[in-house]
Amino acid sequence: MRPLANEIETLRQSQPMRVTGRVEALRGLTIIVSGLPIPVGSLVMIESAVGSAMPGEVVGFDGRTTTVMTLGQTSGVRPGDVVRGEQPSPTVPVSERMLGRVIDAMGEPIDGRGPIRMSARGLLSPEPTSPMARTRIVSRLTTGVRAIDCFTTLGKGQRIGVFAGPGVGKSTLMGSVARGTSADVNVIALIGERGREVREFIDDALGEAGLARSVVVVATSDQSPLMRIRAAHTASAVAEHFRDRGSDVMLMMDSITRYAHALRQVGLAVGEPPATKGYTPSVFAMLPRLLERAGTRTGSGTITGVYTILVEGDDMTEPVADAARGVLDGHIILDRALAQKAHFPAIDVLDSVSRVAGDVTDPEHIAARQEILRLLATHKKVEDLVQIGAYASGSDPVADTAIELKPSIDAVLQQSPHAVAPFDEARKQLLALAQRSAQTILARQRAAHAGVGAA
Repeated sequence: MRPLANEIETLRQSQPMRVTGRVEALRGLTIIVSGLPIPVGSLVMIESAVGSAMPGEVVGFDGRTTTVMTLGQTSGVRPGDVVRGEQPSPTVPVSERMLGRVIDAMGEPIDGRGPIRMSARGLLSPEPTSPMARTRIVSRLTTGVRAIDCFTTLGKGQRIGVFAGPGVGKSTLMGSVARGTSADVNVIALIGERGREVREFIDDALGEAGLARSVVVVATSDQSPLMRIRAAHTASAVAEHFRDRGSDVMLMMDSITRYAHALRQVGLAVGEPPATKGYTPSVFAMLPRLLERAGTRTGSGTITGVYTILVEGDDMTEPVADAARGVLDGHIILDRALAQKAHFPAIDVLDSVSRVAGDVTDPEHIAARQEILRLLATHKKVEDLVQIGAYASGSDPVADTAIELKPSIDAVLQQSPHAVAPFDEARKQLLALAQRSAQTILARQRAAHAGVGAA
């Protein structure tokens, strides 16, 4: 049976016969179809009596009726229209030729540069990877952004969230990472973005060099919620295609929150009861399935996931942010107060954490990072006193050093959006700063002890 395994799997995923139904009713975003006994997730075509056809997806059923949601607008749908089953196991075309291209959620190019020759098809919803098939994360993945590489160092196969409110610079940070990462391939999903911002991101944030090694998947806010959901799964399928060919892939999604919003729209449309803040239970079931698709696996190739989470009102306990943080291997917090000071990237390194940083950096790097974080935490405690002139210099050697070195620390943490910082140089700067800090604190402590002894 083994020689026929591929053929059997192909037959299993194929539509065994022509199955059709007819439109009975239109309820909000959903179409009720009778006589269409095909599985949830199947792709269908709704054939209008005037000759046009529109794609849709089965999202539920009730007795003898099937609930279908279109991948586009419902305009033009009429009672009695034929609905034809197309694909029971949803897939998307994938190919190495996608590099440098912009595609939609169906895998079709939208950049006006002609068709893409596809070499394979990837499953949109594959079976979860066994935890025993995942290898440990032991290799570093650099981003070219000092604040990330020095303080929240990423590992190949890690999944990390970028938590930020609107207008704090997450898209610009994504572009910086895409240009400077050591990954072989970038797969970037723009989910629910404004149409205007897509071109701006590609031209300005990503740039020609970044696009050349990237695949950009786009589903804008004016498209069907199914297209926004599908875009996230299409990006994951493309990333898995490159991973299976031995590449280290950087998968970036902006944003998981808009993906969750689309899931909520679909869930409410098919009658799911709303739960926390209107989110349906299926949202919190689907989030880990999507996020767990990134990571390591036995053999060569990894997917490192960077997912942006748009926190409403800068509330980090918002339901989607809370659920995502429990699944991810770390989080990068973008602080609005830093952004307002023109501090880019606006990463709050005190609140940010990479759970694998200790496994992919050497002890000297770890010690230097902890030393600088200690200074930042101390500075945060005395900052208000310093601003009002109430801090007494000489009362605490660590606080004095934190105040003195704060401009130097900020110089390491700040970086132009279009600059790429090599990891070795960033590490040297961090180690030098930590050494200077330790020496300054020691000198101040000795001076204090000498003063006490003389008194």
